[in-house]
Amino acid sequence: MTQLAQFTKEEIAAAQRYRIETPPPDLDPRIEALVNDLIGRVADKWTMLILEALTEHGTVRFTQLGKLVAGISQKMLTQTLRQMERDGLVTRTIHPVVPPKVEYKLTALGLTLGAAFCGVWVWASENLEAVDAARQRFDQGRQV
Repeated sequence: MTQLAQFTKEEIAAAQRYRIETPPPDLDPRIEALVNDLIGRVADKWTMLILEALTEHGTVRFTQLGKLVAGISQKMLTQTLRQMERDGLVTRTIHPVVPPKVEYKLTALGLTLGAAFCGVWVWASENLEAVDAARQRFDQGRQV
């Protein structure tokens, strides 16, 4: 797990805290909607396997990630990564070389979600605005 060094001690501590806390009793309905959305996505095996691969290997090229996530098709890998990028869970870097080099890296949000899956309600409560902002940035960038 030497790749975790890319995250601050505070981010790792937050991820560990999400595993043990319980959700607040007065949940914002938007938080409930986010939790339902994320559970549907994260509960699919591809998202969880990609989260795991990126946690273990750090920054990974698209082709290598496909090899690390056994059985995933190129189409499914692309779709899953695109949705994870939209949610702010991964960053995508395109290097202007021939052939194009595309790399993916887990964000602090992605790290905390992986650790917080059991405490997803707490995570959603604390990161609702960050996910909304990431989705808005992504959607605005795709309209160009």
